[in-house]
Amino acid sequence: MISTERDKDATAPLYGLVLAGGKSVRMGNDKSIIHWHGKEQRYYMADLLQPYCEKVFISCREGQQEGIDKNYASLTDNHEGAGPLIGILSAFAAHPNAAWLVVACDLPLLDHDTLYFLVNKRVTGKMATTFKSPFDGLPEPLITIWEPMSFELLKQHIAGGYTCPRKALIRNEALVTLLEPPNPDTLMNANTPEDAAQVRAIIAGRG
Repeated sequence: MISTERDKDATAPLYGLVLAGGKSVRMGNDKSIIHWHGKEQRYYMADLLQPYCEKVFISCREGQQEGIDKNYASLTDNHEGAGPLIGILSAFAAHPNAAWLVVACDLPLLDHDTLYFLVNKRVTGKMATTFKSPFDGLPEPLITIWEPMSFELLKQHIAGGYTCPRKALIRNEALVTLLEPPNPDTLMNANTPEDAAQVRAIIAGRG
C-alpha cells in the first residue's frame, strides 16, 4: 500500500469499493466491462485502487457476482433499492469499521495522481473527504472517502427517503472535506455513447 502523509492519522483501515452494479441504461451496454485500458473497467479500477487500500472489492447486484473474476473480491448489494448508495451501505454493513474509498466504474480517466491527492488529504475526523465537481461545483460522491461515522448518517439519509449520496454530502457539509481536484479531467464520467467517444479521443490523444 502506498504510504502518504495521512497514514499516521488514519485510525480506520481504508478499503476500496468499485461501484459496478449499475444497469448502464444511458450507455446502452454495461459500463463496467468496457475495455478503456486493455481490460474490463471494473478490474482496471480495482487494480487502480489496490496501492491505496488494504482490501478492494467490486460492488455488484445480485446475480452479477458469479460473472466476476475470482481473483477479485466482490460484495453483493444487500439493501433494498437501487443506485450507488445501496452499494456503499452494503459495503459498510459488511465492514462497518473500515473507511471506504468509493469510485464509480464510469471514471475512465481517473489516475494515480488524483487518488494519491485524495488519500493524502483525507480527514479522518469528518464524514467524508471528496472532490468539488469541476462541472457543477457540487461534491462528487462517487470518488469519495467515506469514514465509518458516515454509515449511520447514510442509513438515516435513506430512511428519510433520500437515495442520492450527493445530497447526503450537501446536507452534512460541515462534516465534509471538499477538495479542488488537481486535474479536473480525471473526474469526467462516461455515461453515454457521446461521452464514450470523447473519452476514447482523449485516451488516443495521450497515446
